[in-house]
Parts: sequence; structure tokens; C-alpha cells
Amino acid sequence: MKSFSSSSARALYLFLVLPSFLFIAFAQTSEESEKIDELMSKYTQYKQFNGSLLVAKEGEVILKKGYGMANMEWDIPNSPKTKHRVGSITKQFTAMLIMQLKEEGKLQLDVPITTYLEEYPKSTGDKVTIHHLLTHTSGVPNYTSFPGFFENRSRDPYTVRELTRTFSDSSLVFEPGTNFAYSNSGYILLGAIIEEVTGKTYEEALKERILKPLAMNDTGYDHFEEIIKNRSTGYEQKGNNFTNSKYLDMSIPYAAGSIYSTVEDLFKWHKALLNDELISPASKKIMFQAHKPLGPQSAAYGWFVGSQKFGMEKDSVFTTVHSGGINGYSSLITRIPSDDALIVLLNNTGGKALNDMTEAIGRILYDQDYEFPKPSVVLEVRREYQEMGLEAARELYSEIKDSEDYELNEYELNSFGYDLLRSNKIDEAIEIFKWNVDAFPESGNVYDSLGEAYLKKGNIELAIKNYRKSVELDPANSHALQVINDLEKQVK
Repeated sequence: MKSFSSSSARALYLFLVLPSFLFIAFAQTSEESEKIDELMSKYTQYKQFNGSLLVAKEGEVILKKGYGMANMEWDIPNSPKTKHRVGSITKQFTAMLIMQLKEEGKLQLDVPITTYLEEYPKSTGDKVTIHHLLTHTSGVPNYTSFPGFFENRSRDPYTVRELTRTFSDSSLVFEPGTNFAYSNSGYILLGAIIEEVTGKTYEEALKERILKPLAMNDTGYDHFEEIIKNRSTGYEQKGNNFTNSKYLDMSIPYAAGSIYSTVEDLFKWHKALLNDELISPASKKIMFQAHKPLGPQSAAYGWFVGSQKFGMEKDSVFTTVHSGGINGYSSLITRIPSDDALIVLLNNTGGKALNDMTEAIGRILYDQDYEFPKPSVVLEVRREYQEMGLEAARELYSEIKDSEDYELNEYELNSFGYDLLRSNKIDEAIEIFKWNVDAFPESGNVYDSLGEAYLKKGNIELAIKNYRKSVELDPANSHALQVINDLEKQVK
């Protein structure tokens, strides 16, 4: 009998062996998918997630699925093709447009923004560069943090010039480059610069330079009045119930937050970034550079970058992340470029603990222990409040807040307080915010909220005290800095 040649033997070996490896890989992927689905189903059961999810690893999608309802009134379920508003995830697209224009020699990152925005006040604009805007180190005050902005002005349409004028005459919060303060205003200015340099609207530039080349056909600039197929409805959670979110004219978030997308399109976006389809590797390196250290993470251009362990004892992975929040929606995109991995969560029931979900999913991907969610302390307490009043709610809160059978969430407690504050139940709101301060004393946000409640009550001394504590814990809280400056002027 003729013997196999070495090449024939090698071919037979591959034929016999490869399928077993493929089976193992498929089994691992299937197991991971089942674990993630079980995890997210539990979050959905507890009303902690309602939206669309995509998880990819080593370049392959291992799970994409919708949870809960895209439209509750018509019982239309969420799916991977559901279009959600992504809020501040928009900023990474704006940053990409800037980097494209920089690469083409049409703008520079280190010159004053008045080079491109001639009408902008020179007293501040001559100090601020595009780099400062991209990294939130400009000191330009955040217009969405101005007192009463959302209550009084968020329903009106704005031109880009009108929107810019809402903050352009304000003083800088700090000297550019000396500090960090997250600023939507900075990305409004970047959008205005894109329009000046290209001669096109931001929406047109976005379509022509990013969306069409990447075939991101389910992503666009949101216009409320347009009929957009498969667009979800945004909701806010009120205890165990949901209401339609408050109206927001989409000209207001503009280049800082007006995009809608799907988890599938954001996977295309991830792959394009990985494969250098839009800018050169050199430009991408600048974009994802850690420009401003902020503890575990650093500010890059339109992203935050840093290392995450996902439960691993020694190793960690480099991640690029950004969250988004806009009326009725929250979102979080986490990329792990070294493993061609992606976790995208798009939620249409307001702000949720998407970081906790991402952490658990990451632990599953890296074969680490993870925890399932638990029933919410705040949902139980809100139900008791609605049925029996504050005293009964207070007793229940004291009883279950430290229970291992429930989970206490800072954001949910904060939302409870704000619902009371908006209903003008100021003293009750103050009590809820105090609960949050006691439960999460290292969070700057809880003191910010308590300060706002005291301000609404007219107690300026306690308002300033809590705002100062907020800034002490979170120096990047530009909103608190602005309020403190305003209140101290009043006191003087």
C-alpha cells in the first residue's frame, strides 16, 4: 500500500484535529452566550435593564439580543435592530470628524478656537484650543448644568449659533489645560468648528465621512419630528412603573449627544476603529492617547481609556469606554482592542447601572466569578412610599438597606430624591438625599444632589457646604463649581 506523504499526513491530521478545536471554541462561545443571556434576563426581570445588547469576542459576535420593550404601549419588543438614542457616545464620532480634518490639514489641534470661530469672544476663546475641547480641559462651562436650563429651555429648537451663545459669554471655570471638567459645551464648539471648516452641517459631515463609508445605515442624527423606522421610545422609571420621558429638542445635544444607533451598527464602528478604516494608525494613536489622567482612567479624544481587571488577580486589559445619558435613555460602549472584544448596552428606560452589567459580562468573557443582580432596595421602598407614605418607607429602608437579599443602588436612590424634588416635596427629597450620603459617602454626586435640594429650600449655607464637599470628592464637577461661584457672589 502506498504510504501517505508528509503533506498528506499533515492534511489528514488537520482534518481530524481542527473540528475538535472548533467544537471547543463553539462550546465556550455558546456557554458564554448562555451565561450573559441569563445574567441580562435577570437584570430585565428586576427592571434594571430594558434595551439592546451586543457582546463580541475575538472579532465574532457571541450574543446580540433585545430585552424588554422598545414601545410599551404597543408591546413592541427591543431587538438588536432597535434604534436608541445614545447620548454622549455621540462625542466619539465628533472627535473622529475632528481627527479626519486634522489629518487632511484643514485644522490644527493646538491653535485658539477663535481661528475657526471668529464670532466667539476672544477674551476666553483665544485661550482655548481644540485639544482642550476634546479632552474636557477647556474650562468652558457646561451649558446643560446651568440652573434651570432643562426645566426652562430644553423644549425650544436652537441654531448652532444660538446654542453657542447660551454659554459663550460666561467666564471660564478654570484656566484651560489646568484641570478637567466634563463639558458638553466643548463638543458643541467642536461641532461648530466642523461646520465652519467643511462648509456642511454637522449631520451632513457625519453622514458623508463616517456613516456612509461604514454602511452604518441604522445610525443618524435624531430629529424628533421625523418618522424613523425601529426607533425606540424613551421612558423614565417611577418606582415600579414607567412614564414617557420628558421632551427634549434634539438640536440641544447637537454634536455632544444627538445621535441614534443600534448595537449592530456600533459593532461596525468598533471594527472600523480596530482596522484603521477612517484615519491613519498615527492619528488613531493620538485619538486614544491618555491625554489627561483621571485616576483609573484617562481622558482621550471622545473616549476614556485605561485598564480594567474584570476580576483577574494579576492581568488587566486596556479598554476604551464611554457612556451616554439623555432623556429616557442610557448607554455604554466598552471596547477591548487587544482581544477584538466589544460590550454595548443601549437602554431605553433612563439611567441604569450599566457599569455593573458590563463588569459582570467582562468577568464572563475572561472566565472569572461574577454576581447576579438582586432585587432593588429602592424599588421596594418607593412602592411602600406610594402606598403608605414616608414614615413606612423610612422603616422599610432601615430594615432592608443592608440585607444581602437586596441591592442598594446610588443612582436609583438619587432618582427617587429628584422625583420628590420635582414634585416640590423638598423636605422629603432632602431626607432621601441624606440616605444616599450616608450610604455612599465617597460619591461626589450625592452631595451635589443634596446641595441642590438645600438650594431649592433656600438654605444657601448648607447648599454651599454640600456643593463644596461634592467638588472635594469630584474635582471635575463643573456644575458644582459654577453654582458655588454664583452663590458666593450672592452671599457677598
